Amino acid sequence: MGAQAPGRSVGLVIAGLSTSAAGLLWFIVAAGNPTAGAAPFPYLIFGMLPIFYDPSAPALRAILGAIALAVLFAAGIALLEHRATNTSRRSSNASRNPLAPKIVMARNGGVFTGPVTVTVLIPAHNEELSLPVTLASLFAQSHRPERVIVVADNCTDNTIAIARAYGVEVFESVNNSKKKAGALNQVLSRVLPGQLDNDVIMVMDADTALDDGFLAAAVARFTSDRALMAIGGLFYGEPGFGLIGLLQRNEYVRYSRELARRRGRVFVLTGTASMFRPFALRSVAENRALTLPGVHGDVYDTHALTEDNELTIALKSLGALITSPAQCTVVTELMPTLPALWQQRLRWQRGALENIGAYGLTPATLRYWAQQLGIGYSVIALTSFLTLILVTLLAVSTWVWFPFWLGLGSIFVAERVVTVWEGGWRARLLALTVFPELCFDMFLNVVYVKGIIDITLGRQANWEHANAKSPKVRAA
Repeated sequence: MGAQAPGRSVGLVIAGLSTSAAGLLWFIVAAGNPTAGAAPFPYLIFGMLPIFYDPSAPALRAILGAIALAVLFAAGIALLEHRATNTSRRSSNASRNPLAPKIVMARNGGVFTGPVTVTVLIPAHNEELSLPVTLASLFAQSHRPERVIVVADNCTDNTIAIARAYGVEVFESVNNSKKKAGALNQVLSRVLPGQLDNDVIMVMDADTALDDGFLAAAVARFTSDRALMAIGGLFYGEPGFGLIGLLQRNEYVRYSRELARRRGRVFVLTGTASMFRPFALRSVAENRALTLPGVHGDVYDTHALTEDNELTIALKSLGALITSPAQCTVVTELMPTLPALWQQRLRWQRGALENIGAYGLTPATLRYWAQQLGIGYSVIALTSFLTLILVTLLAVSTWVWFPFWLGLGSIFVAERVVTVWEGGWRARLLALTVFPELCFDMFLNVVYVKGIIDITLGRQANWEHANAKSPKVRAA
């Protein structure tokens, strides 16, 4: 299944549909004749501070139209995703959905293959600074892993020596030019054959630290649910890096909160730390070049820029039950500079587009298509909103307050503060100021547009990585 042709068209499809949705809302708002507004009212605050306010509000038709469009989109996607998930879990088609719970339980429900063991694979490319903290977090777990393998990929620093000093195994990739995915495929080709169905393989980045209890909680879930195929960690950002670090931490806190609201239903089995049953990984490898993109026999698709996102879609496409328990949290590195953050997010965005282009519109990818459409719509909406504010500021000589929009703005600010509450007082204060996060959102919007343009024009994408510079400690 080639990804190049559909990959180049996916940008046009997303851009076209997002623009059409924005155009539909504009049509609803603009329908009918606008009513003439009254002049702003003067008012004295405390009898001495003069202000002007305008009590006018959008037409009821516009308000109801905007609400209806949002509810229709959100409810429609939720219902379709729910239906697709249930259909996959109840599937009896072993050739198409070999990882569906019904099929898995029929295969191994009454077979005991020993207690759950954990083998940890840590792909590392020049990670001498962060690897010690990663290994220390593993050895500090209440349920320690039975086996730890550092997958050294073309390392030129002391990564290998540090790993051996900690007493863990080291696997050195051989003639690997396919980055992290290629190195993992090499080690998995040796490790997977010796794994029993009740064992677990964990893949975690060398710049990640597990919070206490991660492995114990995950092993308990795997032990109690024999149909569960994979568990992904919830990630939080490391401390430091000033404002740019705090913006990223707020973003990660909101993502984890959203997953909690979804009751662990996973968007991405993040590369920071995820655990898999061997049978799930074998099934993916067996179905590559058949029902899944990639090279037959490879667990990871080496053509994917975001190999963790692609593997998530692959597992879902085979009917796998996956989750992200609230107890499985990790602390991961942040990008210390805007150029590094640009490269990271552009790779994520480009990879997400390529993945859905390679798989097409299927029940497993429906949520991912909707997510990209939602981002495209928000890019148009936020850009239009900020542009309107700028034009208004340049056009008026007197500042006018609009109670209706102030009310909506207050709700927006409250939502921003509540959703980062777990991040601490700095996170709440940043959310309360609003504009730094709006600027950050515009930065991500530019990344999104750049990804759309690049994939549409067929520009070559590059895999970028920034090495960690500080230890990972969960922020209070």
